[in-house]
Amino acid sequence: MKKLTAIVLAGLLPISISWAADTEKMTKDSREAIKMLGGELKATLQSSMKANGPIESISVCNIEASKIASRISEEKGLIVGRTSLKNRNVANKPDAWEQSVLEQFEKRKADGESLENMDFSEVVDYEDGKAFRYMKAIPTGDVCLSCHGANISEPLVKKISSIYPDDKATGFKKGDIRGAFTVITPIK
Repeated sequence: MKKLTAIVLAGLLPISISWAADTEKMTKDSREAIKMLGGELKATLQSSMKANGPIESISVCNIEASKIASRISEEKGLIVGRTSLKNRNVANKPDAWEQSVLEQFEKRKADGESLENMDFSEVVDYEDGKAFRYMKAIPTGDVCLSCHGANISEPLVKKISSIYPDDKATGFKKGDIRGAFTVITPIK
């Protein structure tokens, strides 16, 4: 029996090593896509905030964020975006898997884990096959507080409400989990 088990395990070892290499590559690709999205979105938003102020910059998040995410998704051959337990844009509402991961992130934060490198990934059933799913927490920074903090100016609140009537993304403090970047890589 032990010999049979050893033979079976020896046959599975190459599959396991290959699978580990594949998930390592998908993790690396996910992190690169997130870095691109986060970097470009932050630069675009900061530039608009400096040139136009927060009220006019709301449209940057509304229009440009999805364009940037779509372009990067196409370039990388995966799906990258943002989600949050307190989403502003209904298009960014978490699916069941993302909801669960975001709740885990909140627990991990409450347990004292730093948001700096907080992430999670796994292979899941997806559409007609499997997908590698990856999420990385987004900490609330100073630049976020103008539009997502507790003390938002009345003119800004009106602008946000006009674009996002179902907005839930306010009341954040620096260091809160603002949401997460999310990546789906279909496995063929």
